[in-house]
Amino acid sequence: MKSFKLRAVLTGLVIMGTLLFASPAWATFPGTNGRIAFAALPTLDAPGKQIYTIEPNGTGLRQLTHLVGDATSPHWSPDGTRIVFELDHPTGEPLCSVMLMNADGSGLTDLTPGDQNGCDATPSFTPDGTRIFFEHFNDITFTDAIWSMDLTGADRHLITAGTDNGVTNPEVSPDGTKLSFIDANGQPLGQALFTSHIDGTGLRQLTPFTLDVGIKQSWAPDGSRITLTPNADFPDHLSPNVATINPDGSDLRYLTHYNAGGAAGFTGSYSPDGQWIVFRHQTKSTSTFGLFKIRPDGTQRALIAELPFAPRFIDWGTHP
Repeated sequence: MKSFKLRAVLTGLVIMGTLLFASPAWATFPGTNGRIAFAALPTLDAPGKQIYTIEPNGTGLRQLTHLVGDATSPHWSPDGTRIVFELDHPTGEPLCSVMLMNADGSGLTDLTPGDQNGCDATPSFTPDGTRIFFEHFNDITFTDAIWSMDLTGADRHLITAGTDNGVTNPEVSPDGTKLSFIDANGQPLGQALFTSHIDGTGLRQLTPFTLDVGIKQSWAPDGSRITLTPNADFPDHLSPNVATINPDGSDLRYLTHYNAGGAAGFTGSYSPDGQWIVFRHQTKSTSTFGLFKIRPDGTQRALIAELPFAPRFIDWGTHP
């Protein structure tokens, strides 16, 4: 599934999600490494994706949700006790909701007002855990923007619409002063990483749209780097790879070097201790998927778990 590109076709997007090479977008909070969360389609004929967690050593795989529709884009709270995520509904309004639950899947709460048009999507916590940033697409006005709200779904504030062509996956920097997100230029395979001040001012483009950056992106716990996936939709048969970049857009570094559109690496997030980046590895010739970790300098790539489904929107949480 290509990223947000046009939420104007959102009604179709919410029932897609079974494509093999999906473009995988959160800040990692400093702390002790806890469980890893991700979204996955349990089986090829399953009605929708669900949220899973797994231990960093590859044991203890758990399915947390059993919902109708697509449960996707999980993001851990700073203390590792709760997960916020997006639920794409198969029919009706709203098309998508922001959901909040405990780390074990209990206490499920819908934070989206019942009369809200369109879609509330790709949520993430602020570093202090008191607010949630998210994408809101209005299917009446066809406007797409980043908003924030409190943990009850109230006190909603418009932050930024980016370049007015579609924004998604807001991530607040660990110090709480900046926001990173993916923006589009309205063209096929045209996605770029942007930052702004936390109030939406000071818009800055970090990568060219032609780099086709995937939805998933994440701040290092110390705020020094952002991990991202260039060429996320295989433009010109190029492979997606795990990379990092400075918050000012300088020094783009590739940590993996897959090529020719075969094998691919989709970035997830930094580990809370900042020593690893978790990512998904896959090839076109196999139906299994690898959940891997790699050092931020590109060394010591290691398998966490081999999975029968593609882990998407991978987020490494702190130990509660």
